[in-house]
Amino acid sequence: MFAVGFFGTYAYENGQWTTLSEGQLPPLTEPWLWIDIHDSDITSVVYAPAGPGSGVAYLGLTPRTYFENPDASDPTDVAREASGLAAWWALHHEGDVAAKQAEIVGYLAEDEDPDDFSWDEDVDEIDNAEVFVEVKTARFLGALGLPVPYDLS
Repeated sequence: MFAVGFFGTYAYENGQWTTLSEGQLPPLTEPWLWIDIHDSDITSVVYAPAGPGSGVAYLGLTPRTYFENPDASDPTDVAREASGLAAWWALHHEGDVAAKQAEIVGYLAEDEDPDDFSWDEDVDEIDNAEVFVEVKTARFLGALGLPVPYDLS
């Protein structure tokens, strides 16, 4: 039997989530956060304002790693994106931005050399957040102090 992973696209603005069509990124009012989950393997996180980040981060795998194609996405810089996301978080919360940045960096995906990446790991030995990106996404949103969209809870 062939299993299909989870797909979902959501936008957070004005204190609430909106479910969108796959890949849809409509005009949003800043500050906003958009997540697009692809096949339980990649979550694209797009946010504005970007602060010191580029405004794009990934959870799970990066498109470059997943598709084994360096043109699938720009190279990742997890420290830069963690800084940008911590600055975004600070727009909504008071607290230690450096500590939040250190927490966020643990969620973000780095580009991996496809030759070093293995799909053959024993999944019984791995945390569900490493197998199903939607689990990692829900935990990431919790770290940002955001509610979790219904489909991810």
